[in-house]
Amino acid sequence: MAFSIRLTEEERALAESYAKLHSYTLAEAFKRALFEKIEDQYDIAIYDAAYKEYEDSGKQSRPIKEFWKELQT
Repeated sequence: MAFSIRLTEEERALAESYAKLHSYTLAEAFKRALFEKIEDQYDIAIYDAAYKEYEDSGKQSRPIKEFWKELQT
């Protein structure tokens, strides 16, 4: 899939500079940035859910051995 975005000259210069610094094409730089942002947001959502579960439990944790046992089943 192809798409286009509108950038100001300043935005384009910044994006091209970033891409060049990392030896990426401009398209690759945008693609990497997009997926890094998606991964970061996913990680934050997982953290938020886990922390809510921790708070809802009265901030009770459990022994690590119990956690490892749960993962093995």
